[in-house]
Amino acid sequence: QVQLQESGPGLVKPSQTLSLTCALTGDSITKNFFYWSWVRQPPGKGLEWMGSVSYSGNTKYSPSLKSRTSISRDTSKNQFTLQLDSVTPEDTAVYFCSGGEALGDYWGQGTQVTVAA
Repeated sequence: QVQLQESGPGLVKPSQTLSLTCALTGDSITKNFFYWSWVRQPPGKGLEWMGSVSYSGNTKYSPSLKSRTSISRDTSKNQFTLQLDSVTPEDTAVYFCSGGEALGDYWGQGTQVTVAA
């Protein structure tokens, strides 16, 4: 019954900030022991975990992206947000939100984001 859906612009210019939102339905983002993550897949490459926010609001980030990444939640809207600063064409990817009691229990359909001038 849990559904996740990503939304945001499909095109971002280099040096700008990429912002995406994941809307959750069917359960609460604050459900005990649940974690909510952002994962991306560049063309021709594997999945890359970016970071997560827990049911209690604690965040954790991939070391390679920590300096540019911020994940936050809005409990009143039952959604969480990804911000990736100073993007380059190498950030072009399909971006997924995911979550559950175990990582990957639930997935959004993914959204294509292209970084180009």
